[in-house]
Order: sequence, then C-alpha cells, then structure tokens
Amino acid sequence: MIEEELIHWFVDEKEKKHRSALRIESIPPTLNKGYPRDGIITLRIMNGIGAIGFKCSPDEALKLSTQLLTVAKEQLQKKRRLWNERDETR
Repeated sequence: MIEEELIHWFVDEKEKKHRSALRIESIPPTLNKGYPRDGIITLRIMNGIGAIGFKCSPDEALKLSTQLLTVAKEQLQKKRRLWNERDETR
C-alpha cells in the first residue's frame, strides 16, 4: 500500500528539469503459524533513470524517522539563526 509520495522537481546546470520521488510503502503485520510478524516498510526512491527500494522493519523505520526529525529540526533552527543575524545587521 502506498502511504505517501513526495515529489521533488529540480533544474540541473543545463536548465533541464528533472523529477525525483520518495515513496513510502507498507505491508501490514501478519500472523505466521500463529505468531505475529512485523510489517514491512519500504522507502522507494525513483528518478528518470530508475528506482530502488529499501525495505525495513517498523523498528528500523522508527529509528530512521527519529533521526530525520532531529536533523530537520537542527537545519530549521540554523536557518532561523541566519535570518535573525541577517535582520540584526540591517
């Protein structure tokens, strides 16, 4: 099941437009011989050349998402500091 797809457009140095996408796919947990089994989360990266999928467990996906959240917050905080420094010098 496709959960989300993030599309990113960019222009290269030759002014040519390119599209890349990150798709989050999931397969729900199941019972296997009476025992619960983890679901599977797939991160699929696609561009004009091809696609690759990275399958992970829910634990691995949670670790990855936590790290992404931490890095994103740090980047936003650094950008805010740059804006504040810029505004103070004017």
